[in-house]
Amino acid sequence: MEKHEYNVDLNWQVDRKGLMCSPEFEENDAGSSNCIEVATPPEFPKGMPNIWSPEHLFTASVCSCLMTTFLAIAENSKLAFSAFSCSAKGVLDKVDGKFAMTEIILSPTVTIDDEKDRERAERIVQKSEAACLISNSIKSKISLHITINIKP
Repeated sequence: MEKHEYNVDLNWQVDRKGLMCSPEFEENDAGSSNCIEVATPPEFPKGMPNIWSPEHLFTASVCSCLMTTFLAIAENSKLAFSAFSCSAKGVLDKVDGKFAMTEIILSPTVTIDDEKDRERAERIVQKSEAACLISNSIKSKISLHITINIKP
């Protein structure tokens, strides 16, 4: 695969809030915007609640990368599954006097069609985390808590 670039434009709006957009996304007829508000999280001075923060976006990047990588590997592995979901928790801590996202705890749940695929589904989730380009691009510890359910 050749090198790719992803573009983001950010403009400060007011206080500790900005509007982040990508020129690569088009607005659609349903009114979906190519922009999201971002702000300092409320745990910090002058932080703003209920707005995506860099810490949320960092955590979301790891979580969404796990999903997209899982979907590709599951398809290539011909794994029969009916649902995938994932909760993620990003841990912000001080390391050597500096704030850092020290750990991302991923809790994926996969619903498979047949009990015989349980171990294979778990291996595919583990392989997906190991292959995730975002996980491989950061120094935060990644923890997996996998749940495999059987379709009723």
